[in-house]
Amino acid sequence: MSDRSFAVPDRYDLARSMRHLAVIPNDPTLVVSDREAWWATRTPDGPGSLHLRVSGASLSAFAYGPGASWLLSRADAIAGLHDDVSGLAAFDHPLVRRLARTFAGVRIPATGRLFHHTVAAILGQKVTGGEASRGYRGLLRHFKAPVPGPAPPRLMLSPDPADVAATPYWQFHPWGIEQKRADTVRRAAAFAVRLEKATDPALATRLLTSVPGIGAWTAAEVVRVAFSDGDAVSVGDYHHKNVVAWALAGEPRGTDERMLELLEPFRGHRGRVVTLLQLAGHSAPKFGPRMPIRSFARF
Repeated sequence: MSDRSFAVPDRYDLARSMRHLAVIPNDPTLVVSDREAWWATRTPDGPGSLHLRVSGASLSAFAYGPGASWLLSRADAIAGLHDDVSGLAAFDHPLVRRLARTFAGVRIPATGRLFHHTVAAILGQKVTGGEASRGYRGLLRHFKAPVPGPAPPRLMLSPDPADVAATPYWQFHPWGIEQKRADTVRRAAAFAVRLEKATDPALATRLLTSVPGIGAWTAAEVVRVAFSDGDAVSVGDYHHKNVVAWALAGEPRGTDERMLELLEPFRGHRGRVVTLLQLAGHSAPKFGPRMPIRSFARF
Protein backbone atom coordinates (compact mmCIF):
# COMPACT_ATOMS: atom_id res chain seq x y z
CA MET A 1 0.00 0.00 0.00
CA SER A 2 1.08 3.57 -0.76
CA ASP A 3 -0.60 6.76 0.41
CA ARG A 4 -0.71 10.55 0.01
CA SER A 5 -2.70 13.42 1.49
CA PHE A 6 -4.11 16.56 -0.11
CA ALA A 7 -5.87 19.72 1.01
CA VAL A 8 -9.38 20.07 -0.39
CA PRO A 9 -11.34 23.23 -1.24
CA ASP A 10 -14.08 24.54 0.98
CA ARG A 11 -17.24 22.37 0.85
CA TYR A 12 -15.51 19.77 -1.30
CA ASP A 13 -18.00 16.97 -2.09
CA LEU A 14 -16.11 13.71 -2.63
CA ALA A 15 -19.17 11.56 -3.29
CA ARG A 16 -20.76 13.75 -5.96
CA SER A 17 -17.37 14.44 -7.54
CA MET A 18 -16.43 10.77 -7.85
CA ARG A 19 -19.88 9.75 -9.10
CA HIS A 20 -18.95 11.49 -12.35
CA LEU A 21 -16.91 8.33 -13.05
CA ALA A 22 -20.11 6.29 -13.29
CA VAL A 23 -20.67 6.95 -16.99
CA ILE A 24 -23.55 4.47 -16.73
CA PRO A 25 -25.62 3.74 -13.58
CA ASN A 26 -24.24 1.38 -10.93
CA ASP A 27 -20.74 1.22 -12.42
CA PRO A 28 -19.12 -1.85 -10.78
CA THR A 29 -15.63 -0.28 -11.01
CA LEU A 30 -16.71 2.44 -8.56
CA VAL A 31 -17.95 2.24 -4.97
CA VAL A 32 -18.87 5.54 -3.30
CA SER A 33 -20.18 6.57 0.11
CA ASP A 34 -20.47 10.02 1.67
CA ARG A 35 -16.82 10.33 2.71
CA GLU A 36 -15.07 7.46 0.93
CA ALA A 37 -14.64 6.20 -2.62
CA TRP A 38 -12.99 3.19 -4.25
CA TRP A 39 -12.11 3.02 -7.96
CA ALA A 40 -10.47 0.11 -9.79
CA THR A 41 -8.83 0.38 -13.19
CA ARG A 42 -5.97 -0.81 -15.38
CA THR A 43 -3.07 1.63 -15.45
CA PRO A 44 -0.02 1.59 -17.74
CA ASP A 45 1.75 -0.26 -14.91
CA GLY A 46 -0.99 -2.84 -14.39
CA PRO A 47 -4.19 -3.24 -12.36
CA GLY A 48 -4.74 -1.01 -9.37
CA SER A 49 -7.31 0.26 -6.94
CA LEU A 50 -7.57 3.73 -5.42
CA HIS A 51 -9.18 4.42 -2.05
CA LEU A 52 -10.04 8.04 -1.28
CA ARG A 53 -11.17 9.21 2.15
CA VAL A 54 -12.03 12.77 3.14
CA SER A 55 -11.83 14.12 6.68
CA GLY A 56 -12.34 17.81 7.32
CA ALA A 57 -10.17 19.79 4.91
CA SER A 58 -7.95 16.82 4.04
CA LEU A 59 -8.22 14.04 1.47
CA SER A 60 -6.26 10.83 2.06
CA ALA A 61 -5.44 8.58 -0.90
CA PHE A 62 -4.39 4.94 -0.67
CA ALA A 63 -3.50 2.78 -3.65
CA TYR A 64 -2.89 -0.92 -4.16
CA GLY A 65 -1.53 -3.28 -6.78
CA PRO A 66 0.99 -2.88 -9.63
CA GLY A 67 -0.75 0.36 -10.61
CA ALA A 68 -0.50 1.91 -7.14
CA SER A 69 2.28 4.40 -7.89
CA TRP A 70 0.58 5.54 -11.09
CA LEU A 71 -2.74 6.04 -9.29
CA LEU A 72 -1.19 7.89 -6.37
CA SER A 73 0.69 10.25 -8.68
CA ARG A 74 -2.69 11.29 -10.12
CA ALA A 75 -4.91 10.83 -7.07
CA ASP A 76 -5.63 14.55 -6.67
CA ALA A 77 -6.63 14.84 -10.33
CA ILE A 78 -8.78 11.71 -10.11
CA ALA A 79 -10.51 13.26 -7.09
CA GLY A 80 -11.25 16.36 -9.19
CA LEU A 81 -8.90 18.67 -7.32
CA HIS A 82 -7.41 20.00 -10.58
CA ASP A 83 -10.84 20.97 -11.93
CA ASP A 84 -11.11 24.70 -12.63
CA VAL A 85 -14.54 26.06 -11.67
CA SER A 86 -13.50 29.71 -11.69
CA GLY A 87 -16.07 32.06 -13.16
CA LEU A 88 -18.96 29.63 -12.95
CA ALA A 89 -20.90 31.55 -10.30
CA ALA A 90 -20.54 34.80 -12.25
CA PHE A 91 -22.71 33.76 -15.21
CA ASP A 92 -25.71 35.98 -15.83
CA HIS A 93 -28.42 33.40 -15.26
CA PRO A 94 -30.11 33.21 -11.84
CA LEU A 95 -30.66 29.44 -11.91
CA VAL A 96 -27.09 28.64 -12.95
CA ARG A 97 -25.67 31.05 -10.36
CA ARG A 98 -27.80 29.46 -7.64
CA LEU A 99 -26.82 25.92 -8.62
CA ALA A 100 -23.14 26.89 -8.84
CA ARG A 101 -23.34 28.05 -5.21
CA THR A 102 -25.38 25.06 -4.07
CA PHE A 103 -22.97 22.54 -5.59
CA ALA A 104 -19.79 24.56 -5.15
CA GLY A 105 -17.92 21.55 -3.78
CA VAL A 106 -18.52 19.29 -6.78
CA ARG A 107 -15.53 18.73 -9.05
CA ILE A 108 -15.05 16.75 -12.27
CA PRO A 109 -12.33 14.08 -12.09
CA ALA A 110 -9.48 13.69 -14.55
CA THR A 111 -8.54 10.00 -14.60
CA GLY A 112 -6.30 10.01 -17.66
CA ARG A 113 -7.74 6.62 -18.68
CA LEU A 114 -9.73 6.52 -21.90
CA PHE A 115 -10.50 2.89 -22.71
CA HIS A 116 -11.92 2.28 -19.23
CA HIS A 117 -14.63 4.92 -19.75
CA THR A 118 -15.05 4.18 -23.46
CA VAL A 119 -16.36 0.67 -22.80
CA ALA A 120 -19.02 1.95 -20.40
CA ALA A 121 -20.00 4.82 -22.71
CA ILE A 122 -20.41 2.52 -25.72
CA LEU A 123 -22.60 0.18 -23.71
CA GLY A 124 -24.74 3.19 -22.78
CA GLN A 125 -25.47 4.09 -26.41
CA LYS A 126 -29.21 4.39 -27.13
CA VAL A 127 -30.36 2.03 -24.37
CA THR A 128 -31.88 2.46 -20.92
CA GLY A 129 -29.61 2.93 -17.94
CA GLY A 130 -30.64 -0.45 -16.58
CA GLU A 131 -29.83 -2.19 -19.85
CA ALA A 132 -26.41 -0.52 -20.01
CA SER A 133 -25.66 -1.41 -16.40
CA ARG A 134 -26.59 -5.09 -16.86
CA GLY A 135 -24.48 -5.34 -20.00
CA TYR A 136 -21.45 -3.74 -18.35
CA ARG A 137 -21.71 -5.94 -15.25
CA GLY A 138 -22.00 -9.05 -17.42
CA LEU A 139 -18.92 -8.06 -19.40
CA LEU A 140 -16.88 -7.40 -16.25
CA ARG A 141 -17.94 -10.71 -14.74
CA HIS A 142 -16.82 -12.54 -17.87
CA PHE A 143 -13.38 -10.90 -17.80
CA LYS A 144 -13.23 -10.96 -14.00
CA ALA A 145 -9.81 -10.37 -12.48
CA PRO A 146 -8.80 -9.82 -8.83
CA VAL A 147 -9.04 -6.25 -7.56
CA PRO A 148 -5.85 -5.33 -5.65
CA GLY A 149 -6.11 -4.31 -2.03
CA PRO A 150 -8.77 -4.59 0.70
CA ALA A 151 -11.45 -3.30 -1.65
CA PRO A 152 -15.21 -3.73 -1.12
CA PRO A 153 -16.34 -7.14 -2.43
CA ARG A 154 -18.60 -5.62 -5.07
CA LEU A 155 -15.78 -3.58 -6.66
CA MET A 156 -14.75 -4.94 -10.07
CA LEU A 157 -11.77 -4.31 -12.35
CA SER A 158 -12.10 -2.91 -15.86
CA PRO A 159 -11.28 -5.42 -18.64
CA ASP A 160 -7.99 -5.83 -20.46
CA PRO A 161 -8.36 -4.35 -23.99
CA ALA A 162 -6.54 -7.30 -25.61
CA ASP A 163 -9.00 -9.76 -24.08
CA VAL A 164 -12.00 -7.70 -25.21
CA ALA A 165 -10.67 -7.29 -28.76
CA ALA A 166 -10.21 -11.07 -29.07
CA THR A 167 -13.77 -11.88 -27.99
CA PRO A 168 -16.27 -12.65 -30.82
CA TYR A 169 -19.35 -10.41 -30.95
CA TRP A 170 -21.81 -13.24 -30.34
CA GLN A 171 -20.25 -13.89 -26.94
CA PHE A 172 -21.59 -10.49 -25.84
CA HIS A 173 -25.23 -11.51 -26.46
CA PRO A 174 -25.86 -13.25 -23.09
CA TRP A 175 -24.95 -9.95 -21.42
CA GLY A 176 -27.69 -8.15 -23.38
CA ILE A 177 -25.28 -6.52 -25.84
CA GLU A 178 -26.22 -6.73 -29.53
CA GLN A 179 -23.71 -6.98 -32.37
CA LYS A 180 -23.55 -3.24 -33.09
CA ARG A 181 -22.37 -2.25 -29.63
CA ALA A 182 -20.28 -5.41 -29.26
CA ASP A 183 -18.39 -4.67 -32.47
CA THR A 184 -17.86 -1.05 -31.40
CA VAL A 185 -16.42 -2.16 -28.05
CA ARG A 186 -14.16 -4.64 -29.84
CA ARG A 187 -12.92 -1.98 -32.29
CA ALA A 188 -12.23 0.44 -29.43
CA ALA A 189 -10.32 -2.30 -27.61
CA ALA A 190 -8.15 -2.95 -30.67
CA PHE A 191 -7.49 0.82 -30.82
CA ALA A 192 -6.89 1.24 -27.07
CA VAL A 193 -3.11 1.69 -27.25
CA ARG A 194 -3.53 4.73 -29.51
CA LEU A 195 -6.44 6.08 -27.46
CA GLU A 196 -4.40 6.10 -24.28
CA LYS A 197 -1.78 8.30 -25.94
CA ALA A 198 -4.21 11.23 -26.17
CA THR A 199 -3.04 14.11 -23.99
CA ASP A 200 -5.96 16.53 -24.28
CA PRO A 201 -9.73 16.50 -24.92
CA ALA A 202 -9.46 17.65 -28.55
CA LEU A 203 -7.06 14.89 -29.57
CA ALA A 204 -8.98 12.31 -27.57
CA THR A 205 -12.23 13.34 -29.29
CA ARG A 206 -10.63 13.04 -32.73
CA LEU A 207 -9.23 9.61 -31.94
CA LEU A 208 -12.45 8.36 -30.38
CA THR A 209 -14.68 9.53 -33.22
CA SER A 210 -12.35 7.90 -35.75
CA VAL A 211 -13.54 4.54 -34.41
CA PRO A 212 -16.67 3.40 -36.31
CA GLY A 213 -19.62 3.40 -33.93
CA ILE A 214 -18.30 6.17 -31.69
CA GLY A 215 -19.84 9.60 -32.13
CA ALA A 216 -20.07 12.92 -30.33
CA TRP A 217 -22.14 11.61 -27.41
CA THR A 218 -19.74 8.79 -26.53
CA ALA A 219 -16.66 10.97 -26.97
CA ALA A 220 -18.07 13.67 -24.67
CA GLU A 221 -18.94 11.12 -21.98
CA VAL A 222 -15.34 9.88 -22.05
CA VAL A 223 -13.34 13.11 -22.26
CA ARG A 224 -15.41 14.76 -19.53
CA VAL A 225 -14.01 12.40 -16.89
CA ALA A 226 -10.71 11.45 -18.53
CA PHE A 227 -9.62 15.11 -18.75
CA SER A 228 -11.92 16.98 -16.36
CA ASP A 229 -13.50 18.68 -19.37
CA GLY A 230 -16.32 20.80 -17.99
CA ASP A 231 -17.24 22.02 -21.46
CA ALA A 232 -17.94 18.56 -22.96
CA VAL A 233 -21.60 18.39 -24.03
CA SER A 234 -23.19 15.01 -24.75
CA VAL A 235 -24.85 15.93 -28.03
CA GLY A 236 -27.35 13.26 -29.00
CA ASP A 237 -28.38 12.40 -25.43
CA TYR A 238 -31.98 11.20 -25.10
CA HIS A 239 -32.72 13.51 -22.15
CA HIS A 240 -30.22 16.38 -21.98
CA LYS A 241 -31.69 18.50 -24.77
CA ASN A 242 -35.10 18.49 -23.08
CA VAL A 243 -33.73 19.11 -19.58
CA VAL A 244 -31.74 22.12 -20.81
CA ALA A 245 -34.63 23.54 -22.85
CA TRP A 246 -37.04 23.23 -19.93
CA ALA A 247 -34.71 24.50 -17.20
CA LEU A 248 -33.15 27.40 -19.10
CA ALA A 249 -35.99 28.47 -21.41
CA GLY A 250 -39.21 26.89 -20.08
CA GLU A 251 -39.60 24.87 -23.28
CA PRO A 252 -40.87 21.31 -22.65
CA ARG A 253 -38.97 19.84 -25.60
CA GLY A 254 -35.70 20.77 -27.23
CA THR A 255 -33.30 19.73 -29.95
CA ASP A 256 -29.55 19.34 -29.84
CA GLU A 257 -29.26 22.59 -31.77
CA ARG A 258 -31.49 24.43 -29.30
CA MET A 259 -29.58 22.93 -26.37
CA LEU A 260 -26.27 24.17 -27.75
CA GLU A 261 -27.79 27.61 -28.39
CA LEU A 262 -28.98 27.86 -24.77
CA LEU A 263 -25.64 26.61 -23.43
CA GLU A 264 -23.48 28.91 -25.57
CA PRO A 265 -23.35 31.72 -22.96
CA PHE A 266 -21.71 29.20 -20.62
CA ARG A 267 -18.98 28.12 -23.04
CA GLY A 268 -16.11 26.64 -21.09
CA HIS A 269 -18.59 25.18 -18.60
CA ARG A 270 -21.40 23.95 -20.90
CA GLY A 271 -21.21 20.31 -19.82
CA ARG A 272 -20.88 21.38 -16.20
CA VAL A 273 -24.11 23.37 -16.45
CA VAL A 274 -25.91 20.23 -17.69
CA THR A 275 -24.45 18.32 -14.74
CA LEU A 276 -25.64 21.00 -12.30
CA LEU A 277 -29.17 20.72 -13.69
CA GLN A 278 -29.04 16.95 -13.22
CA LEU A 279 -27.68 17.24 -9.67
CA ALA A 280 -30.56 19.56 -8.82
CA GLY A 281 -33.06 17.03 -10.18
CA HIS A 282 -34.28 19.08 -13.12
CA SER A 283 -36.25 17.10 -15.69
CA ALA A 284 -38.54 17.95 -18.57
CA PRO A 285 -42.27 17.10 -18.58
CA LYS A 286 -42.77 13.47 -19.57
CA PHE A 287 -44.79 12.54 -22.64
CA GLY A 288 -45.29 9.15 -24.31
CA PRO A 289 -44.02 5.66 -23.45
CA ARG A 290 -40.69 4.90 -21.83
CA MET A 291 -37.89 3.29 -23.83
CA PRO A 292 -38.30 -0.52 -23.74
CA ILE A 293 -35.63 -2.90 -22.41
CA ARG A 294 -34.50 -5.43 -25.02
CA SER A 295 -32.95 -8.88 -24.64
CA PHE A 296 -30.32 -10.47 -26.87
CA ALA A 297 -29.51 -13.39 -24.60
CA ARG A 298 -31.22 -15.92 -26.88
CA PHE A 299 -29.21 -14.94 -29.99
